[in-house]
This record gives sequence, C-alpha cells and structure tokens, in this order.
Amino acid sequence: MSMKKKTPLIIAAVVVLCGFGYLLVGGIGENLVWNVTPNELLAKGEDAYGHPVRLGGQVAPGTVVWDEDRLGVRFMIRDVDGPDIEVHSKGTPSAMFREGIGVVVEGKLVKDADRTVFHSTNLMVKHSNEYKPPTEGHPAQDDAYKTLIEN
Repeated sequence: MSMKKKTPLIIAAVVVLCGFGYLLVGGIGENLVWNVTPNELLAKGEDAYGHPVRLGGQVAPGTVVWDEDRLGVRFMIRDVDGPDIEVHSKGTPSAMFREGIGVVVEGKLVKDADRTVFHSTNLMVKHSNEYKPPTEGHPAQDDAYKTLIEN
C-alpha cells in the first residue's frame, strides 16, 4: 500500500481513538458516584452541594419519620463521630430498614431553606449475606408504610 492510501486510514484511526479517549475521560468523570461518609461530605464545604454521591453511615436512633407529603422517609445519618446529616428519601424503604442500621443512600446534598438536606433517590440497607425467607405473618410490602409509621 502506498502512503497516499494509508493516510486516510491513519487519520480515521486517530479520530476514532480521540473520540473514545474523550468519552472515557470526559464522560466518566461527570457520571461517577463517589462513596463518602457524612464527615467526608461535609468536609468538602461548598463543593459538596449538587453532586451525586453515595452517602454511607448509620441511621441515628429516634430520627426516623414517615414523610407523607413526599411519600418517603426522613432520618438522620451519622458517622462514627461528627455531625449528622438529614436525609429525605423517596419511596418505601426495605423491610430491614430501621434505626441503628447501616445504610447507603444515593443522591445529592442541597441547601433546603435554612438547613442542609441530603435528597436521596435510592436507599440501600446493609445486611448479612445470609438469606432467610420472610417469617409467618411478615407484613406485605403494602403494609410496610404502616409498620414504619408505628415504629
């Protein structure tokens, strides 16, 4: 093959590689979701607001409240030490959700009126890797809201 025939192939290969490189570096950076603790998130200051993150911690005892307006649950999430973060989560949490359990919530930290709130789009509960079927009389998912309100 002569050099005149190879030049368009080389140019096409360079363009394709540059396109993949841009997608890899530029596209991934904007879509990454980082795992952080409440202390790590609050340590970022103003940079913590508005970016998708996974926030991991423990549900603070006495803070779980059913939010009928948003059809979700509100609670405080805490780290080993340091300040708690208020979480507003939409939807029904899993049946294992309760005070004192480890959770990971996905969402964004926002300034809501005069306070800082983490708006969660997904709530995951830490649990053992052992599966046990529901016990006799275990509430159906439709009754999960009622159980949450009672607790």
